[in-house]
Amino acid sequence: MAGAHTLRETERHVDERLAGMDIDFQAMAVTSNLFRAASAVRNHLERSVLAAHDLSWSAFVVLWVVWIWENIETREIATEAGFSKATLTGVLNTLEKRGYSTRKRSKDDGRLVIVSMTAKGRKLMEQLFPLFNQQEQFVASALNAKTQPIVADGLRKITELTEPSLEN
Repeated sequence: MAGAHTLRETERHVDERLAGMDIDFQAMAVTSNLFRAASAVRNHLERSVLAAHDLSWSAFVVLWVVWIWENIETREIATEAGFSKATLTGVLNTLEKRGYSTRKRSKDDGRLVIVSMTAKGRKLMEQLFPLFNQQEQFVASALNAKTQPIVADGLRKITELTEPSLEN
């Protein structure tokens, strides 16, 4: 339960409040449940895995992006993670203090800052990500094996429809 009311209670009250309005209730249910599910999953992963490593969701996402891409420019991290540059700066300060990442100016363009993962950061992610994935499996277990790829594909399509295109 994300708030003071269950999901079912909220849906019932929304139906009552919007009765008679020309509303696409199915589209609204998809969108609102997507948001609520994303928040619930994020909170679950923070509590079940990240808290034990004193990591916020934001810190984990930055670690993940740097771990996957290595030597990545800060504005690319901000785009990949969906953070503002100000949020990213604070997260990177914390990760650097803990010895998980480093920043340096680009050799090609001194205005750009490149982030790299340290050996300590790589070790953390190699230990942490299997634990994280166990919880991803737990979350996905709400759906049967046949439904999981369908839901994943649907979410991918929503992301592609609404995410700013790099081609523009």
